[in-house]
Amino acid sequence: DLLRAIIEHVRPLVIVNAAALTNVDQAERDPTLANAVNATAPGVMAEAARRVGALFVHYSTDYVFDGATRVPYDEEAQPNPINSYGRSKLAGERHVAATDVPHLIIRTSWVYSVTGSGFVASLLRDLPGKSTMRIVADQVGSPTWSRSLANATAALVRTAIRDDAIVLNPSDWGVYHLGGSGEGSRVEIAETVIDALSDRLVERPTIVPISAAAFGALAPRPHYSALSNFRAAKRFGITLQPWRAELQRMVTEEYS
Repeated sequence: DLLRAIIEHVRPLVIVNAAALTNVDQAERDPTLANAVNATAPGVMAEAARRVGALFVHYSTDYVFDGATRVPYDEEAQPNPINSYGRSKLAGERHVAATDVPHLIIRTSWVYSVTGSGFVASLLRDLPGKSTMRIVADQVGSPTWSRSLANATAALVRTAIRDDAIVLNPSDWGVYHLGGSGEGSRVEIAETVIDALSDRLVERPTIVPISAAAFGALAPRPHYSALSNFRAAKRFGITLQPWRAELQRMVTEEYS
């Protein structure tokens, strides 16, 4: 009710929904909460957006896929989530699409920044003084810098809005993949971060590769969830840079 009331009051031209329950293990423990945040709420916002004539931009995830392939997933790939988080996010996508609101659903992968509780931020906090680090080696995705994702989102929105009006054709509504170009494992991410910080570390940590099973997370994760950014590149010329270069740039520009 509050979401509906706020949107009716503000009457925005564009709504960007960056809210989600993204803790994958928490979603596995509490699927009801995951569905409320990741599925029901986006549908409510999308319906309200349609009533006020707004463009609705919604973030989704590579975890809608099962990881059974070794080829980057494009927008035509068939989702088949293997955990509660992925199922709730896929349900959110479908609720948004069913409202017939002008919409852009952006699936992304392994988003990182220097802050928060994500893998890269945790790595940056843990590196000083570490001699060895146990890192999961058998999961592969498309690491994505949050700043680049934000810039790509803004570029998508600019193509959809002109003179304070929505000009996005209905044929261009739907799902777009925006992940860092290429693919990498968490071990490769750790190695890239360590390389970028080599002149600041007293000792270079030794990485000990382990399996996801040995790590012991509650929820299963896809072993492969790299994304192909085909549709955004073809339709709007929007691409993200290779993930290693982006990660090195982030460490250089934002981490101190």
